[in-house]
Amino acid sequence: MRRHPSARHPIAALAVTTLLLAACTGDALDPGTPSSPPAPTATTPDDDPSDAAVGDGVDGDAGDADDGDRAGEDAADDDPGPVVDPATVEVWPGTEQITITGATAGAVFRVLDIADDTVATGTVDVFGSLLFRELDEGASYVLEANGYESDPVATLARDEHPDGSFYADQELTAPGFGYLTTRDGTTLSVTVWLPGPVEGGPYPTVVEYSGYTPSDPDSSGFGDLFTALGYAYVGVNMRGTGCSGGSFRYFEYSQSLDGYDAVEAIAAQPWVQGNRVGMVGVSYPGISQLFVAQTQPPSLAAITPLSVLDDSFIANLYPGGILNTGFAVEWTQDRVDEARPEGQRWTAERIADGDTECETNQLLRLQNPDLLTEIVESPFWESPLGDELAPRTFVDRIEVPVFLAGAWQDEQTGGRFPTMLDRFTSSPAVYVSLVNGLHTESISPPILPRYVEFLDLYVAERTPAVGLLGVIAPVLGSGIFGTTDFEVAGDRFADLPFDEALAAFEAEPPIQVLFEQGAADGREPGSPMPRSVESFDAWPIPEAVATEWYLTGPDGGPTPGAFGGLAAEASATSGAETSYLALPDGLPTTFYEGSSSAIWRADVTYDWQEPAPGTAASFVTPPLADDLVVIGSGSVDLWVRSNLGDTDLEVTISEVRPDGTETYVQSGWLRASQRALDEASSTPLRPVHSHLEADAAPLPDDAFELARVEVYPFAHPFRAGSRLRLTVDAPGGNRPVWAFDTISGGEQVTIAHDLDHPSKLVLAVVPGLVVPDGVAPCGALRGQPCRISAAPAG
Repeated sequence: MRRHPSARHPIAALAVTTLLLAACTGDALDPGTPSSPPAPTATTPDDDPSDAAVGDGVDGDAGDADDGDRAGEDAADDDPGPVVDPATVEVWPGTEQITITGATAGAVFRVLDIADDTVATGTVDVFGSLLFRELDEGASYVLEANGYESDPVATLARDEHPDGSFYADQELTAPGFGYLTTRDGTTLSVTVWLPGPVEGGPYPTVVEYSGYTPSDPDSSGFGDLFTALGYAYVGVNMRGTGCSGGSFRYFEYSQSLDGYDAVEAIAAQPWVQGNRVGMVGVSYPGISQLFVAQTQPPSLAAITPLSVLDDSFIANLYPGGILNTGFAVEWTQDRVDEARPEGQRWTAERIADGDTECETNQLLRLQNPDLLTEIVESPFWESPLGDELAPRTFVDRIEVPVFLAGAWQDEQTGGRFPTMLDRFTSSPAVYVSLVNGLHTESISPPILPRYVEFLDLYVAERTPAVGLLGVIAPVLGSGIFGTTDFEVAGDRFADLPFDEALAAFEAEPPIQVLFEQGAADGREPGSPMPRSVESFDAWPIPEAVATEWYLTGPDGGPTPGAFGGLAAEASATSGAETSYLALPDGLPTTFYEGSSSAIWRADVTYDWQEPAPGTAASFVTPPLADDLVVIGSGSVDLWVRSNLGDTDLEVTISEVRPDGTETYVQSGWLRASQRALDEASSTPLRPVHSHLEADAAPLPDDAFELARVEVYPFAHPFRAGSRLRLTVDAPGGNRPVWAFDTISGGEQVTIAHDLDHPSKLVLAVVPGLVVPDGVAPCGALRGQPCRISAAPAG
C-alpha cells in the first residue's frame, strides 16, 4: 500500500537518504518497462508505441520549423495522407510551439505563415499527436491537412506571462499528489510534502524541479531533509517526464517558462509563507534553477543551485570539442528512455492504478526529438541553440539571491562551473562554496550548514537554526559518504534577531574555498571534511597572479619519452621539442569501475595508471622551495604538430610528493583543429575557444601551431618539496566516469618548446596563504586519486 505524503515521519525517513543519488544521477529508480502503452484515443491505432513513428517517421524532427522540412513537404504534395476529422482535432499554442492532438495517425499537417508559405510539415504519430517546435514567438499560423484547416493560431511569446489570477485560481493538494497547469495548458505532476498539518502553516517553501522523479509521492530524498528542517517541499516533474504532460527536449525554453508557472502557482497557495518560494536541488534540479530564474518569476525568493555546469556543450558534452561518450551521452540516453511513454516505473504504476491525467499526459511522448542523434550531428558550437543551453550566457538575468556550491573534480558535471561566477551581475547576493571532490560534495557536512543558513535567511526569513543537522547529517553521511567521521557546525546566530543575523551573514566574504577535503587531520581518510578553509571577496580571486612555467627538455634538446622540465624561462635551445604517440588504448578509459553511488564513499578505490612509455609528454618542476597555492582556471599553451594533421590533447596537472607518490589535481582537453580562440574573452589564465565549424582548421604539416588548452578550475596547495607535474597525452584514463570519442589513434604529436615556440603552463597562484604542514595521505583527497609516480621525486 502506498504511503500518503502526510504519513511521513521526517527523521525516520532520512534513513533512506541514499536515494539522494536520484537527485544526482536519476538512476535511483529503474525506469522499468511499462506493462502496456497508454490507452489509445479514438483516432489512435492499437500499435506498440515503442515502434511508432515520431514526427515524419524518418528522423523525428518533422515538427521543427527551422529547416522547412522540404522532404515532408514534398511527401505531402505526393500523398496528403488520411482524411482528418475536424471534430476530433484539438490545436493549442505554446511558446514557439503548436500542439495537435486527436488527429488521425499518419495524417500530414502543414504550418503556413501569414504569407501562406509552408514553414513546417509533420506527420501525426500513432497517439494522434504532432508537435511543431521552433516557430516564431508571437506569430500567427494556419494548420492544414487533408480535410482540415484551422483558424489562425498565434504562438506565445517568451515575455507573455499570465496574470496573477491564473495562478491564484489553482489549488494544489497539500499534502499529496496532484497537477498544476502551465500557460499553454500543459499539466505538470506535483507532490507536496508539509512539515506539519496544513492548518499549522503557512510554511517556508522550497521547490525541486527536474526530469527525474521529484513528484513521485513515494520518493525519498530532499523532501525528507527539508520537511525535517521545517520547510514545505514541492517536487515538480518537467514536461514530458513522469506524469507531466507535454514532450521532452533538453532545456528548451518552454521548460524554463513552465518553471516560472510552477513557482507562481505554488507561491499562490495559502500554506506558503509570504507567498514566496525558494528552489533547491543537486545537479539536474540544480541546473534547472538557473534556467527558471532567468525568466524572473516574481514570487521566487532565492535559488540554491548545487553541482551544476556553466555550459552544456563545452563543459560536459564536448569538452574541448571532444564528445564525452561516458557520463554525458549515458545521462542523455537515460533521459530519453525515461521520457518515453510510461518511461518511469512510478508513472506506469499510477496509470495502472487509474490516474487518467497521467495516462493522457503520455500522448505527446512520441514527439520527443532524438537527442542522441542531435548530439552526434552537432559536434560544433551553434548559436543561438548553444547560448540557450549555456547558463553562463544568461545568469546575468537572475535577480534573486544565489547560493551555489560544487566540486572541482565533479565526476558528472565536470567542475567548470566557477568560470561563470562573475556573471551573476544582477543578483543582489551570491554566496559560493568551492571544494575538491565529487558530485555530492555540495551537500557534504562542511557545506550543508551554510546552505541551510542561506535558505533560512533568504527564504524562511528567520534566524538560522542548523542544530537539527547534527541529527540528520550522520544518517545522510553514512548513506552517501559511507562514514560518520565528520562534524557539522552548530548554530552561529542563535542569539541574534533575524535582521542582525542577516547582516552578520552578509558581512562575511561570499567566496569560500575548502582545501583538501578528505584529509582533515585526525579524521578517517576520505571523510568529507577539509583540512583548511579560506574566504575571498570575489571570483576570480582578486589576489591571484598568473604564473608561468615554460616547458623544457632535460638537456634542452629533443627528449622523446623522457621527463622534461617546467622552468621560469623558455629554453634558449633552438629546435627543442618533445614527441609522443597519441595512443588512448594504452590506458583504461576511466580510472573507476564501480557504481555511480559507491564513488562517493570514503573507501572508494581508484585505478589511476601511469601512461605507457612513449605515449605521453611529461614535464616537472624542480622541488618547490615553498608552498604554492593555486586557485582558479589555468592554461597549457602548446606549440604542437601532428603527423596526421590533427590530434586530441589532454593535459593533466598533478603533484609529485617527496615520498614518490603522485596525486591527481585537474585536467583539460582540446581537439587541436578547434584551437581557434575567442580573443575578446580569452585571458592568460583561461583560453576561450569558439568551437565554430567555420573556425576549425587542421594542423599544418610543416609548422608548429599554438593550441591553448583550458585547464578546468581548481584549488590545490602544492607543498614545499613536491614537484608540479604536467602531462600531455591522448584523452582517457584521467577521469572516473567520462570517456571520450577521440580521433587520436597513434599519431605522432610533437611539442616545440624554445624561444620561438614558448610552450608553457599558466596557473593562478594566490600568495600569502598558509596551509597545514605536511602532504595529505596518498588517496585521502576526495575526487583525487593517488599513485606511485614514474616522475622523479624529491
